[in-house]
Amino acid sequence: MSDPSYILLYVADVAKSAAFYERLLERQPVENSPAFALFVLQSGVKLGLWATSDVEPPAKRTGGGAELVFTLESEAQVTGRHEEWRKQGIEILQNPVWMDFGFTFVGADLDEHRLRVFAPRKS
Repeated sequence: MSDPSYILLYVADVAKSAAFYERLLERQPVENSPAFALFVLQSGVKLGLWATSDVEPPAKRTGGGAELVFTLESEAQVTGRHEEWRKQGIEILQNPVWMDFGFTFVGADLDEHRLRVFAPRKS
């Protein structure tokens, strides 16, 4: 079996969500249509934004039930990213805090998908 290489998020407005993720990821989508946008991340993983109205079979749940996670190296980087996102107007669900796994905060995209940023706790 192969590792997952594609993340699909169901979104209400592909154009608005694509613009949001362009700013967040600092890259252009490689595909962008009214019903779907695709970003290829530096790791090779693909992030697709699919119009909820076009999803087949229809989804029972769309945003908020999972997290897209961004790993950074240090507490200072997490704090800096939090400040960047706050200035960009990204909704912050959890301010920076230490948890068992490391230093973290959580934001949300336009469709309430959770965006966690963290630096792992060093042993």
